Amino acid sequence: MIDAAGLRVMKAIADEGSFTGAAIALGYSQPAISQMVRRLEQRLGTVLVERVGRSIRLTEAGQVLARHAGPVLTALDQAEDEVAAIAGLRAGRVRLMAFPSSSSTLLPSALVQMRARHPDIAVTFTEAEPPESLAALRNGDCDLAVAFAYDGADVARGEDLEGLVTHPLLDDPVHLALPLDHPLASSEVVRLADLAGDTWIAGCPRCRGHLLALCDAAGFRPTVGYETEDYVAVQGFVAAGLGVALIPDLILAATTNPGVAIRPLDPPSHRTVHVVTTPDLERVPAVAATLEALCESAARLRERAEPAAH
Repeated sequence: MIDAAGLRVMKAIADEGSFTGAAIALGYSQPAISQMVRRLEQRLGTVLVERVGRSIRLTEAGQVLARHAGPVLTALDQAEDEVAAIAGLRAGRVRLMAFPSSSSTLLPSALVQMRARHPDIAVTFTEAEPPESLAALRNGDCDLAVAFAYDGADVARGEDLEGLVTHPLLDDPVHLALPLDHPLASSEVVRLADLAGDTWIAGCPRCRGHLLALCDAAGFRPTVGYETEDYVAVQGFVAAGLGVALIPDLILAATTNPGVAIRPLDPPSHRTVHVVTTPDLERVPAVAATLEALCESAARLRERAEPAAH
């Protein structure tokens, strides 16, 4: 019922002591001020200004509005300034979640770019595997979720993606990690079926599921002797001769163990990396800028990987 324009008029009348003074202060005509007061009185159902001879004075209700107008208008002005800063990338916050093996490769470049281009935007980061990060996105606990999926599966892994927007970032090939003294360590390409008798080191639930699916297609069920989501530990286990493992390129771009032989897999396998958000969040300038930085970081990783592939 009470709008900002009405409050500004009541404050101006209180400050200037007349409709004419209020009109001059606000840049309106005197009839326009009178009309705005009448409309406000009709909405509130009470008189706000009374005429006393040639002058006017505020009624008790008018005085209440004038008294509250200052703090309310100040708060509105501050809100407008803060929103304008957010819209202009001079302020804002982006909450980013990403799976661990992207946090040492894809993310640092994107975060450095954001800090250089938009130093007033605060980007917070939390590690989380895709099921957790997508749930956080749906619950409003993050703005962008970097997630992955293996070999043609969707990034939600059977969960409903309705209402979410996915942007592909890169394809991440998966390789075999073998001890240096493994009989197949010198092979150019290793057939998965030839590792049916080996002990395996498995990772996160999605990675274990991918391993089981690949081995099932190759005609055997792997013997998983060790489980860890830390790929540095995975390579340490392999180097010690405790087993073999699957390792994505993103990990190998960040860290390698000299005691491990990395070989292409037959049949080849890969995972796709996406960044997921909502249509509304995608229109928030700070979120859009972070999304752009992630896409550019992924492009740089692809450029570095292409020469290595040749």
